[in-house]
Amino acid sequence: MRKILILLTLLIFVHFNLYSQNSDLNKSRFMDNVRFGGGFNMGVGSSYSTFSISPSAIYDFSNTFGAGISLTYVYVKNKSIQNSTTNLYGGSILALFKPINYLQLSTEYENLKINQKKYSIPNISQWQDALYFGIEYVTGNISMGLRYDVLFDKVKSITSSSALNPVFRVYF
Repeated sequence: MRKILILLTLLIFVHFNLYSQNSDLNKSRFMDNVRFGGGFNMGVGSSYSTFSISPSAIYDFSNTFGAGISLTYVYVKNKSIQNSTTNLYGGSILALFKPINYLQLSTEYENLKINQKKYSIPNISQWQDALYFGIEYVTGNISMGLRYDVLFDKVKSITSSSALNPVFRVYF
């Protein structure tokens, strides 16, 4: 099932890339169509703290379609669960489709390396992947909405307790 979903995502990339080759945007310089941005998060509690940063770059093939890459680093310290420390790092590829001015549909395949250390349990080191489909409201350079991980497995997931996650993106 995973291979089919990944293949479907890649086919969507190719389709829109071929479609956009006829647009006037491709006649301009490459960097004129690149947007940079991403996300940053920091949370602190009495026994829990987290920090994350996700820089990304998007290439706009047309006014309605863009695709790009993102890097991710997340640090989590949880004193309530055997004083655990978790480091996550990796990247993703994503596609953004804007059928109307204020609505954006997104697809993102993410693969993160997870290194988790707990006080009395052997270290956990594994890869975890996610395939998100999302819908976002767009205003200016900011988009916010929800995304759903179709590969989510509650038993195996270290990074989330739900397949549905908020998404907040800023691009310039």
